[in-house]
Amino acid sequence: MTDDSESQIIHRELDTDVENPGAEIAGIVQEIEGKEATDLSTIYECVDGVLDHVFSTPPSPRAQMQVEFTYESYRITVHQDGEATFLKTD
Repeated sequence: MTDDSESQIIHRELDTDVENPGAEIAGIVQEIEGKEATDLSTIYECVDGVLDHVFSTPPSPRAQMQVEFTYESYRITVHQDGEATFLKTD
């Protein structure tokens, strides 16, 4: 028996050297949803620069840091190595 929630998870690798990782997340959601950027809410309100800090000054790999937040009906988990998962919540 397969878990339906697993089949709804979308995996992406983020560029940890990008200047604005929040914009990269918004771009992925835009692509998944097939929407224009102007149709999305501002991601900064959701993550407030946290991703910038995780990638620009990453903790030790042993910390296994991850950030989890909701944006545009997706539960998004971003790991410090750039792995990201997107789970539609509605």
